[in-house]
Formats: sequence, C-alpha cells, structure tokens
Amino acid sequence: MTTYVPVAETEARQEPGAPHYLNVTHGFRSWALTLDHKRIGLMYLIGTVASFLIGGLLALLIRVHLWKPEGAIFDPELYNQVFTLHGVFMVFFFIIPAIPAALGNFVLPMMLGAKDVALPRLNLASFYLWLCGLVLATIAIIFGGVDTGWTFYTPYSIQTPTAVIWMGLGIFMVGFSSIFTGLNFVVTTHKLRAPGLTWFRMPLFIWAVYSTSLLQILATPVLGITLLLLVFERVYGIGIFDPKMGGDPVLFQHFFWFYSHPAVYIMILPAMGVISEVISVHCRKPVFGYRMVAFSSLAIAVISFLVWGHHMFTSGQSEWAMMAFSFLTFFVGIPSAIKEFNWVATVWQGSVALTTPMLYALVFLIIFAIGGLTGIFLATLSVNIHLHMTYYVVAHFHYVMMGSTAIAFFAGVHHWWPKMFGVMYSEAWAKLSCLLIFVGFNLTFLPQFIMGSQGQIRRYATYLERWTPYHQASTVGAVILGVGFAIMVAYLLHSLLGVRKARRNEWGGVTLEWDSPSPPPLENFERPPVVTREVYDYSVLNPKS
Repeated sequence: MTTYVPVAETEARQEPGAPHYLNVTHGFRSWALTLDHKRIGLMYLIGTVASFLIGGLLALLIRVHLWKPEGAIFDPELYNQVFTLHGVFMVFFFIIPAIPAALGNFVLPMMLGAKDVALPRLNLASFYLWLCGLVLATIAIIFGGVDTGWTFYTPYSIQTPTAVIWMGLGIFMVGFSSIFTGLNFVVTTHKLRAPGLTWFRMPLFIWAVYSTSLLQILATPVLGITLLLLVFERVYGIGIFDPKMGGDPVLFQHFFWFYSHPAVYIMILPAMGVISEVISVHCRKPVFGYRMVAFSSLAIAVISFLVWGHHMFTSGQSEWAMMAFSFLTFFVGIPSAIKEFNWVATVWQGSVALTTPMLYALVFLIIFAIGGLTGIFLATLSVNIHLHMTYYVVAHFHYVMMGSTAIAFFAGVHHWWPKMFGVMYSEAWAKLSCLLIFVGFNLTFLPQFIMGSQGQIRRYATYLERWTPYHQASTVGAVILGVGFAIMVAYLLHSLLGVRKARRNEWGGVTLEWDSPSPPPLENFERPPVVTREVYDYSVLNPKS
C-alpha cells in the first residue's frame, strides 16, 4: 500500500524556538484571558476530555455493579445517581461540546484562512459559561447528587429531594455556551473566508459545523426555557408540569425532546464532518459526491426539528401524530445514508493509508452503520412499543452517540494532533488502543441488543439470573474499553515530551490548515492565504512511494 506525502514537506519541521501560539506568551493569566481561538480550543479539549474520563469511570462502575444479578456495589438509590451523572457528564459536558468547541475552535478559522473567529471575546465567554456549568454540576454532586436520569423527566424531577436545581442551572449555563459558540461559527463562516474560498470550496467539516451551529442557535433556547420552568416549578410550585396542580408532565417531554433530538445531530453532524476530512486526506481522494454530502448536512439539520415525537410513542400521542413521527424518522435516515455511501465510495480504490486516524474512520463507518440500522426498528411503531425502555435503546443510543461521535472525536484528535502540538504520537500504541476500543465497545453493547429484544428493562439496579451472561460480557467489554482509553491518554501525553517532532504537513492534507506551520503561529498563517483551487485537489501534491 502506498502512502502519498508532499515531497517538499518531507523534512519541513517547525524551526526550534520559532514563536507559535503555545509559547508566544506564558503564565496563567495569558491563558485565562486569551482571545486566541487555538488556546480556547485546547482549554475546551482538556475540559471535555476530563468530563469524558469522569463519565467513563462512572460507566465502568455501573458495569462492575451489574456483574451480579443482585448488584455488586451500590444500593438502588445510589445506583440511580451514578447512572444519572454518567449520562449528564457524557451528553452535556462531553459529546455535545467536544467536537464543535474543541476541534472546531482550533481548526475552523484556519480552514477558512482566518486569523481568529469573528467574535473572540464571545468565544472566551462561551468557554467560561461551559466551565461555570461544570462547577454548578459539581455543586449538585456535593449537595446530594441527582437521581432523575439525564432527561430529568417530570413529575419525579419535581418531587425528588436531590439537587435538581443546581444541576438544571448548570446545564442551563452549558446551553448558553453552546448558543454563543454556534453564533460565533456562523458569523465566522459568513464573514472571514479567505479570498477565493467560495461556499463550494469549503471543507466538509465547515459545512458540518455550520449546520450544527444553526441547530445550536435555534434548538438550545428551548432546553434553557424548559430547565428554567423546571426550576420555577420546584421553587414556586406554579403547576406547569405537576399533575397535582393541573400541569402536564408529558409537556416536559415535548419540550425536552424538541431540543434533545436536534441535540443528537448537534453531536453527530460535527463527527460526520471530521470523518469526511479524515477519509479524504488518508485516502488521497476528494470526497465522492461533495455537494450531496454538504447539502445532506443541511438536510439533517432541518429534518431533525421534526422527529422529536419518536421518543414518545408510549406517551399517549394520537395515532396520526405517531405515524407522522415514524415516517419522518425513517426519512431522516436518507441524508445520513448519503454520507455513509459516499464515504465508502471515497475509500473505494483510494490510496488508503492505514494510519491511526484512518483506522478510527473505518471503525466509525462500521459502528455508525450498526447504529443507524438498529434505529430503523425503533422507528417502527409496533416494534418500538416492545423495545421502549429496554437495553436495546441503550445499545442503539451508545452505537450512535458514543460509538460514532466519540470515535470520530478520537479520529479528529489523532488527525490534528501534529498540527496542534507539532509532535507525533506512537502509531503502534495508537493502533493497539484503536483495536481495544473497537473490540471492547462491541463486546459491551452487542449483548445489550439481545437483552433488550428479549425484554430486559434498562436503568434497573438488579436483574433476573437469566440475564447474567449478557451483563457479564458487557462488563468485560467495558474493562477492555477502559484499557484502550487509558493507553490512548498515556501515549498522547507522552508525545508531548517531543520525542518525535511532526512535519509541517504530517498527512499531506490540502485544506488551508495544513498550509500553516505545526504548531501554528499566533495569527495562524505566515502570510494571508488566497484560495485558487477546488477543495480536496490532491493534484498539487507530488507523490512519493
């Protein structure tokens, strides 16, 4: 197999001591008050990865508890708190912000040929809002935790004595952070593109983040209003969701899922953008059907607002409403399938380099296909009634969210790591970690499809004896998954020692961020870029076997 790299870049490395965004200023204050999008992206990266590790540790504790049918660690009340915190940290503090806020902040302005985002002070404010949300969530843990599940369903979230108010306010702050980030990216995309960078010369990652930003701006306010109403309901008893006071608890579900289903695509659309970049660079081919992939991102963003009711097929909706939501759920699969088929067509007969980012992209293609196909059964009314609230839903959700979004995040981190820090990690350890994550993930969640289809209800702290082999297989898989993550953290941190310096253009990419030194200077480029060619035009590179 042949890997192509630009000949001129083979030995081109960052000059020792050359000023770049990491060393141009020093000290805590220079980072705490920075307006540089790259430093803000790194702070998001550290925060979201820390949230991921916390959520992952909680997940591992859940799986260890479920090794025995009667439970091995927690009492039922504490078990409820642990899986609630797992969901909150993973969804609101990792999956939603990880790719847009961390990777997007770092590379989007560079892909556009800009010096920074359009609104750098708003960018810093969005990070501190996210951080304040994390602090409030920590306070909620200290003052009794939360045991409602990450969806905070009423009427239980009104009645529970746990710290729902603190957690609700924390997620409210995170929502504002998401809105500010989305607004910033929309303005940046419209106003700061380099000369010659037309809409259809933009990388597909920008199309994906742009579509995500529209969702963040339009959908997130609904979550903020809903959580404020929940807080007012708990404090003042105003009777919006409380059935004892004439309220409607199902109304909360409508509000929550009107945001949270678009939020699924806030999580997955940036991941799709990452995969488009990784596959194109490491297959040395333009993405097949570029315009269709770009427009499919916008199509997913629009349709995602219309399918929230498929989470509520057992809530007493009218038959006509359920039929409409079922149809629209099937329909939203079309633009997703366009992406999947076009990625496979890009890989076909490409000059595939089996680098670590490419391996993660291939893992994404497999896991996302499983997640999408298993969603068809949940979109089918008669089957959904049987599978609702079972482990089948848990497995499907994790295949789409953790198995797809997190895998794409890892692909992006490995892809842009040499650009971020000017160093390279160990490919051998990285490939071993990827293998362990792939095996561990599937061993964790494939048995849950079987359990769910046979009626095993989710969120229970205990279970019947006959489910023991499935739960124990899931626990073994979770341990393997944890080992894979631990290895990843270890070799990435070790790479920062600078044992191996990265080339200026480590992978031979042709989008604008690869025209910048590694790591980039404060203003991203040594001279303002001008775009004179089509996107993903690899003819500008010289092949070398």
